[in-house]
Amino acid sequence: MTDHMPDDLSAVGRDLRAYTDELRPRHPVVRNVAGEWVLLRHADVAAAALDHERFSSAVSRYLQVPNGLDGDAHSRYRELIERYLSRDALAPFVPVFERVAAQLVAALPKGTVLDAVSDIGAVFAVRAQCQWLGWPAELEPRLLAWMQENHAATRSGDRAWTSDVAEQFDEIVRSVIQPRRAADDNALDDVTTRLCRDKVDGRLLTEPELVSILRNWTGGDLGSIALCVGVLVAHLAVQPGLVARLRRAPDSEVEAIIDEVLRLDDPFVSNRRITTCPVRIGGVDIPGGARVKLNWTSANRDEAVFGSNRFDPERNAPTNLVYGIGKHVCPGRLLATWELRIALQALLASAQTIELAPDDPPEREVAPVGGYHRVPVVLT
Repeated sequence: MTDHMPDDLSAVGRDLRAYTDELRPRHPVVRNVAGEWVLLRHADVAAAALDHERFSSAVSRYLQVPNGLDGDAHSRYRELIERYLSRDALAPFVPVFERVAAQLVAALPKGTVLDAVSDIGAVFAVRAQCQWLGWPAELEPRLLAWMQENHAATRSGDRAWTSDVAEQFDEIVRSVIQPRRAADDNALDDVTTRLCRDKVDGRLLTEPELVSILRNWTGGDLGSIALCVGVLVAHLAVQPGLVARLRRAPDSEVEAIIDEVLRLDDPFVSNRRITTCPVRIGGVDIPGGARVKLNWTSANRDEAVFGSNRFDPERNAPTNLVYGIGKHVCPGRLLATWELRIALQALLASAQTIELAPDDPPEREVAPVGGYHRVPVVLT
């Protein structure tokens, strides 16, 4: 039996993981100050994600390919995008990512305080993604500065600032794709160039479509990878037994452990939907045309599914929603999984110990961002 559903709740300034843990046992659905209906329980989040008829993904005024599309349009673009994110397509980049990770961690100073989010996660994410996409290394400082401003703008809730930061990133993307679209020769043969030459419905992708796809691949993934590295390092710094297990584990087990750590502390906070008709879910009637948030962070900690949330990669894998569920499941799951595993393995190979910095505790991110803002650590 749940209490009356609270309206106009604000998560501003709160750690989303702790806040949703507090809300979820009594309130499967809440309504926030923006008027969005937030689904907190695993069963409801999964049901909405799988119900493509009543919960539309066409929620943004901006073009979002493919995650903001429904029906056949989503399927056509998704098919194109998955060609770049398949196991066969990504396999040649594994040694590239391994080299990037090894060079990064070898250069990290030992015995001094580092931030796992900005000094390790963000730098690795930018370098790995630039190598994958064929973007110039000279963009690294610009991308790192953009990541910091993007998180600050997102935390602030200032829509004008957030919009300006989004446009800044689109301009970075355009600076990469415009020379490739204008070139007549085949001198370049990287992922971005191939995407610029790719077609959907028999025609070349337009510039707005290219910007949208690459924004999704980079703008979203860079910050997510950095936050994930922060969560993983924060967890390992207080779990020496798990560190020892990871050092001797095969790749598949390392990846399963990563997924479980991220389930417990999921920085991929939420996705949005809009109802196409009145819907009853979680015991609550939601009108048609309502904006709905699928809160993955909360769903992944639901006691009805995960009990006391004991760390158990094998048991919890089938119901882990870190990368979503349904036809809108994250197409970059394999890329993210491999990048995170490679970064973690390189870190463990380079450092004998990973310890939290004394007198400088990790600082949680606050809504609407998940994970950690800072994770000060010392490597030895």
